[in-house]
Amino acid sequence: MGPLTLAINGKNSSMEQSDMSVQKVQHQLMPRRASFASVSVEEEKPFDFLRTLLDGIISGGTAGVVVETALYPIDTIKTRLQAARGGGQIVLKGLYSGLAGNLAGVLPASAAFLGVYEPTKQKLLRLLPENLSAVAHLTAGAVGGVAASFIRVPTEVVKQRMQTGQFASAPDAVRLIVAKEGFKGLYAGYRSFLLRDLPFDAIQFCLYEQLRIGYKLAAKRELNDPENAVIGAFAGALTGAITTPLDVIKTRLMIQGSANQYKGIVNCVKTIVREEGPPALLKGIGPRVLWIGIGGSIFFGVLESTKRFLSESRLKPSHSPDNKQD
Repeated sequence: MGPLTLAINGKNSSMEQSDMSVQKVQHQLMPRRASFASVSVEEEKPFDFLRTLLDGIISGGTAGVVVETALYPIDTIKTRLQAARGGGQIVLKGLYSGLAGNLAGVLPASAAFLGVYEPTKQKLLRLLPENLSAVAHLTAGAVGGVAASFIRVPTEVVKQRMQTGQFASAPDAVRLIVAKEGFKGLYAGYRSFLLRDLPFDAIQFCLYEQLRIGYKLAAKRELNDPENAVIGAFAGALTGAITTPLDVIKTRLMIQGSANQYKGIVNCVKTIVREEGPPALLKGIGPRVLWIGIGGSIFFGVLESTKRFLSESRLKPSHSPDNKQD
């Protein structure tokens, strides 16, 4: 019985080792379980800064132009609502006033934002733990916003003054603003712009990225274009509602011109509340939420489609057969 017992024990030991090997292999093959804040498997690919930069510029510029063109009339109405003092009437003519000049700024601004956001995000995702991916998205959004602000602010100043009927064309607007207010006139309300756009960019992109991660983990697959669009709409609408008071302040400071009825951000808030009441800080919230919600849907839908197109176009040559044999 002794040899038989040894044989059985040896067999059991061999089986246990085999089971352990199988379990180890299965564990390696199984996808790692991740928390809601984990990142996608794309981060495991080698980091190509130049390619990420170019993809961000192309996809960002494309998405920015498409969404701005589609929703410019809603943005014009929102601006006129916020600019109206007291019970002023809103003019519904010329809703595309200033679009051409605005696109000349939106294209490079959107390209600059995504061109900075994407590499910054990818780099931070590799440096930070998986459960801090939200920090990477927030930080990348803020950094991208700062980079784009040098183009966005002059574009916004010219656009909003044309929307409120102060100028007939973008070249005239730039020339007269510089003549009357100096070059700094093109950066009127810069601090209030950053006060609005840095939180907006950081929150919107963080919400969008985190919702995509959570959805992908739940669905266990890549998202399609309609799903990206819905997530983008939700992230945009929520962020737009939260930042409406900041947008009102920014609009008032940008369109005041040389009159300077507001002496800064704090004075602007106090004056609006004193003369028009606290609800005035929420002026235009309806069009703003509608505009940014729909805009988020279009922007992120076009963004992801363009990024996928660029990725697939690079893969096509590698799949084409070099030699065909009969």
